[in-house]
Amino acid sequence: MPIRRRTLLGLAVSVAALFSAPMAWAADFPDRTITMVVPFSAGGSTDLVARLVANKMSENLGQQIVVENVGGAGGSIGAAQVARADPDGYTILMGTVATHALNPLILKTKPYDAEKDFAPISLLVLVPNVLVVNPQFPAQNVKELIDLLKKDPDKYAYASSGNGTPLHLSGELFKTMAGVSMQHIPYKGAGPALNDVIANQVPMMFDNLPSSSGHIKGGTLLALGVTTKERVPSFPDVPAIAETIPGYETYSWNALFAPAGTPADVIEVLHKAAAKALQDPDVIARMGQFSASIVASTPEELATHVKAELAKWEPIVKASGVQMD
Repeated sequence: MPIRRRTLLGLAVSVAALFSAPMAWAADFPDRTITMVVPFSAGGSTDLVARLVANKMSENLGQQIVVENVGGAGGSIGAAQVARADPDGYTILMGTVATHALNPLILKTKPYDAEKDFAPISLLVLVPNVLVVNPQFPAQNVKELIDLLKKDPDKYAYASSGNGTPLHLSGELFKTMAGVSMQHIPYKGAGPALNDVIANQVPMMFDNLPSSSGHIKGGTLLALGVTTKERVPSFPDVPAIAETIPGYETYSWNALFAPAGTPADVIEVLHKAAAKALQDPDVIARMGQFSASIVASTPEELATHVKAELAKWEPIVKASGVQMD
């Protein structure tokens, strides 16, 4: 058999093997449990996406992926933990716009370098945000909210998943563009913040749509508007905030990262397992329920995405004046 033909045949066999289960073709990785660190508390959007993906990746890899919630400091504590972990593929991060675009711009003391300290695996999904209020809140739409906030400046507060998170900056951008004032109350993750809004301890919050969607459908939260340019398919009756405040737009994203120095063949195994997980019909259906857009990028595309996000958010952060120690 000619060398060229043997080479092509070998490549074809290799490609087919990428999606065989379990994926044990790259040496013996993985041969034990993998930890996926979620840098926020349980119950939020990032945690929700992580558990969906981790379950399917576990099936694809033939080894369990355990989700570990390490919340605090806008996601920087969990991200720093992964940055310092052994670069062997057994500790990975469910990163977000907070960990890899906002924290590097907001934190005065940098616990990690968002680009140099991580090996990109895959940009998984883009996630809409939403402004929700307790159903008893007097404002029932964005215009009424703006009128109320202008009538009683500083009387009302909004919650977020933490200082410097995209949900916090969604609120700060709203305040700036609407010309209103309200107090910010940061939490260690979206889950505890949502609980207090539902309990009417705080009247409103900006949240990722996945973690709020069930409460919106159940009537325990009222959605005033989504933060994307246009309405989202899963909630067509919820207006975009941009319909009242032209030009307003924010969104979140989730991506997988490993510590810098993780071997390329290990990154490839993890990438293929994540890509296959995002092709699963159950995962596609669940993501569609809260209008998350599946991306499933290559590692190289994720690296480019992080650079672009840093450039996009830098002027917004500067305008907000948000800085943290």
